[in-house]
Amino acid sequence: MKPLSMMLSMLVIGMTSNAAMAEGASSVNTSLANTSLPNTSLPNISPANSELVNRGVYIARAADCMACHGEDYTGGTPIETPMGEIYSTNITPSKRYGIGDYTEADLKNALQKGRAPNHMLYPAMPYPSYSGMKEEDISALFAYLQTVPAVDEAPKEKTDLPFPFNIRSLMIGWNLLNVPSTEKRDGLNETQKRGEYLVNNLEHCGTCHTPRNSTMGFDKSMYLSGAQLGHWHAPNITPDESSGIGSWSEQDIVTYLRTGELDQRAYAGGPMGEAVAHSTRYLKNEDLSAIASYLKAVPAVQTDDKVSAVDVSRLPTPINESITHDLLAQKEYLKQAKAAVGNGSNSPESLYLATCGSCHGVDGYGQPDARYAPIVGLSSIRRERPDALVNMILHGVEGATNTSPIMPGFSDELNSEQIAGITNYVRVNFGGLTSSDVNASDVDRIANTGVDKPFLIKYAGLLAIIGIIVAIAIIVFIIRAILRSRRRA
Repeated sequence: MKPLSMMLSMLVIGMTSNAAMAEGASSVNTSLANTSLPNTSLPNISPANSELVNRGVYIARAADCMACHGEDYTGGTPIETPMGEIYSTNITPSKRYGIGDYTEADLKNALQKGRAPNHMLYPAMPYPSYSGMKEEDISALFAYLQTVPAVDEAPKEKTDLPFPFNIRSLMIGWNLLNVPSTEKRDGLNETQKRGEYLVNNLEHCGTCHTPRNSTMGFDKSMYLSGAQLGHWHAPNITPDESSGIGSWSEQDIVTYLRTGELDQRAYAGGPMGEAVAHSTRYLKNEDLSAIASYLKAVPAVQTDDKVSAVDVSRLPTPINESITHDLLAQKEYLKQAKAAVGNGSNSPESLYLATCGSCHGVDGYGQPDARYAPIVGLSSIRRERPDALVNMILHGVEGATNTSPIMPGFSDELNSEQIAGITNYVRVNFGGLTSSDVNASDVDRIANTGVDKPFLIKYAGLLAIIGIIVAIAIIVFIIRAILRSRRRA
């Protein structure tokens, strides 16, 4: 299950690109039957399994369980939240450390109500979305989880939130306010209804892409309009033309979810890369088509994080057609480019070549064979607000899988002025912008901007203490009143 909106989907290497790139988008909005990509082979499917178990394999992928619990389901993944880090648990059939003693009813309660047999769960496990899971899907998932290898080992880290968030029973009240996280819409056709179920429930897309209200539940009026997740930003995926994915065709959406990229428009990494790697690339074509159809039908929400339209004529072209696949040629081309600008120079171009060029290439086309991301034309570098790109350069990004390249952060190696220079160089040379004026003060602001905690979360400890004092005062007052009435009697 992927990280909550309290944690961290997708910028230069990882943001769903946005509508403003209509120049490159196709206009396919009809049936995808003839244009869908081949289905990806699903791991763990076996003729030796029952049909129910094999269906459970698919449900586990559609619900993206591996993004948090790992491909071996042993957990231990930290999920960053405004209340502190929450660690995913072991969900193998281990009786001591996992869910080996769970009944199907126990799993249903955990998924739909956030209730484990002995305690309440935190909504980092997205039960507000899973609350809408169908009974047959839960049954299939339960059957499959009984077949995975049991690992008799607890995660190295255990969730230990500060007061009052360590009182899990508080989740009862939170659930009353925020579960379910979404509501079914009227007027959808059968394909869109399937897409709604996948988006809202199994894939729980709103967990990252919907902003939170003061209680950290979904702000339903801003459904799927994008949210800040620590140093990441999950972009607007409503069909708004200026800030969402309104110019994406249904086929574009299917291609992105299947492959994690759209040529010169989007490249999935970070949390979205994890979602593609562990989940969406395994979905059936008809399910990807259903998701695409539903996302085109949700209400468009315009936000202020708009994207400048791409000017294709300003984008660079590779020195030759084969260089992105020829490592030796790339190294020589990079060496020549560094010599041309002067080795040791502090110019934005020199800084880019020194820190970024060996992976993303002199011309920004990356190394596809080695899975280093191309960055030419991506909407994440054409946003009016440069925060996403700056955060990427500052903090880097981990690969979506164990074999994916890791982009390092440069906050300890480069100063704010240098990072601003690289940001401007990338936005103009690879985003096609006519100008970019990010400065050191902008970088400092972005670097020092903490997680925006709602009032109730920020002062929860103080409010809890005040509440306890008030409760004690009321109890004392009542006792004194009773004693006085008895004395008078």
